[in-house]
Amino acid sequence: MSFLPQEVIRRKRDGGRLSDGEIRSFVAGIADGSIGEGQVAAFAMAVFFRDLDMAERVALTGAMRDSGSILDWSHLDRPILDKHSTGGVGDNVSLMLAPLVAACGGAVPMIAGRGLGHTGGTLDKLDSIPGYRSQPSLEVFRRAVAEVGCAIVGQTADLAPADGRLYGIRDVTATVESIALITASILSKKLAAGLDALVLDVKSGSGAFMEEEADARRLAESLVTVANGAGLRTSALLTDMHEPLASAAGNALEVLNAIRFLTGTARDPRLEQVVLALAAEMLVLGGLSEDQGRAEQAAKAALDDGRAAETFARMAAALGGPRDLVSRPERHLAAAPVQRAVLPDAAGEIAAIDTRAVGLAVVALGGGRLRAEDRIDHAVGLSGLAGLGDDVGPERPLCIVHSRDEASAERAARTLRVAYAIGEPGERRPVILGRLGAEGN
Repeated sequence: MSFLPQEVIRRKRDGGRLSDGEIRSFVAGIADGSIGEGQVAAFAMAVFFRDLDMAERVALTGAMRDSGSILDWSHLDRPILDKHSTGGVGDNVSLMLAPLVAACGGAVPMIAGRGLGHTGGTLDKLDSIPGYRSQPSLEVFRRAVAEVGCAIVGQTADLAPADGRLYGIRDVTATVESIALITASILSKKLAAGLDALVLDVKSGSGAFMEEEADARRLAESLVTVANGAGLRTSALLTDMHEPLASAAGNALEVLNAIRFLTGTARDPRLEQVVLALAAEMLVLGGLSEDQGRAEQAAKAALDDGRAAETFARMAAALGGPRDLVSRPERHLAAAPVQRAVLPDAAGEIAAIDTRAVGLAVVALGGGRLRAEDRIDHAVGLSGLAGLGDDVGPERPLCIVHSRDEASAERAARTLRVAYAIGEPGERRPVILGRLGAEGN
């Protein structure tokens, strides 16, 4: 009997289990366009309500990976490593992590994405660097990884093309939140990147995609189980997003924050914990260090002696950016004409932060997008963000708003005063909430 897409949809709609062959045939039809949008949407909705078991998730992920090209790095004598974050506010970790791991002996061909909604996108941050090619040719991408050890770029059209079409349909059919489909979407691209090992940063909190820690843990368990089931060594860290991770939010401001971090000029403590913990995971999974403690020491040494900063500078130059970016960042990164301190309504300690609202304040300034076609102002954003437990008042503002005009600065200030609650702070959550290895522990 020939393959019938409607039969696959019906079986999943009724709670049945799909075979590997059925899943592969359906994904092939998504990729080549032979299955219409209505049927793809029906499949996504059936999965949303009926779910996929772990074996089905592995099959879907593998089929989506195989729908396009798979990168080959066999000519390199380094382990091929990467990290994926579920996103948050002030999460500029990738900018430091890729060069840091490269400085420690890994190769990091990091395929990153753009921001949507309240979370910032790594590519948007890199686009604030003049000349940086975030969508280079495959030849330039390969050369940068070979010569520098890392490159952060966008997804090419021939990597997991089935995911691109499926995600676009999920986005307009209210099926984005399916953990099974999220898992396949994330991992198909990472598997197509030809990795030896992957570390996941799954966030929970008011600024995360998954607000509840239990939901974040379920997503992390799915990602780790499916990735390892597909043959990719993977672990995950659960991290906190009840407050911005860096003290800056906004594209050029986060690049400047990253450069100051790499050069040792200023390092936000919680951001440093996450960067070093993820670096250690990557080094251990890649066989570059024996255990977490030694791996973290090696990563800290590469930060402190300047190797990571030098690698970031070389990566930026290899992808078209200015050669003196790290030594003279203010010369190259755009600055907003209006910079205004946001004072709280009353002095006191920060008791809670609506981190999502902080992210949306950046979007409203023009630093993010609510629709894929929206243009971004790379100069605007927030710096000096106060964290939970900080004392604020006349001498210590909630943050500094960087805006195009006074009116948008005032609107952002009103939003931020509501987002920050002053009062008796509760117990501050650790930034690293847990770890899941290949066995789920």
